Amino acid sequence: MNSLTSALPSEGELFRKVLGPAWQNLHRDIQARFAHNPEPDKPLYYRGFLSELHCSWLGKIIGFLTMPLIDGALIPYNDRDFPVDIMVYGKAASPAIFKQRIYHLHGRKPIQFTSYMQESERGEVLEYVGLGLGMKLRLHVQDGDLYFTSDGYFWDVAGWRLPIHGIFTPGKTFLCHRNDSPTQFNIRIEIRHCLFGTTFTQVGVFEQIAAPAYANANHQSNPTAKSHT
Repeated sequence: MNSLTSALPSEGELFRKVLGPAWQNLHRDIQARFAHNPEPDKPLYYRGFLSELHCSWLGKIIGFLTMPLIDGALIPYNDRDFPVDIMVYGKAASPAIFKQRIYHLHGRKPIQFTSYMQESERGEVLEYVGLGLGMKLRLHVQDGDLYFTSDGYFWDVAGWRLPIHGIFTPGKTFLCHRNDSPTQFNIRIEIRHCLFGTTFTQVGVFEQIAAPAYANANHQSNPTAKSHT
């Protein structure tokens, strides 16, 4: 299914709706990339390499403190030139879009982290990282590239979104999805604290791949596995 109409929720459908007319200003390769939607039992897979993974002294503290709660969301290590596997999928009974990342750092066990994104009742893009913690995202297009900027963190308790003051968060998140070619794109993520500057940075290049052998084996042995929220 290679259109923006899918049986499952998709990033492409959500981003096109939120961006409105600005969607047409996106590079055509980015539009085509987000036109590939996950299908039931057929996730999308991406393989990438991070040229930079960096955190400040404050980032290390925040990363280690939050590790027991949201392991992998804030990685408290510095590394470079290592692979990352990404799987994007949906669930039939859920409006959310799930994204699982596996970071293969040098000399460490792989770090797995899954977040999910969905549209709020007010048309906002929300990304949840676990335990009801999440952030609101604003999207815009600049020079054909897609930018995401966090617009406040919150804790969702029984459907109530309780705002978290910026000083008590890792910082404001900035993400740029920039096109390199029809088959490759690069991502830069920076999290900047209002008092202590940049706390986390990730820079890497990615491309969509066919389902890897391990994914087919996992699906055959346990088709409901790998769904972490």
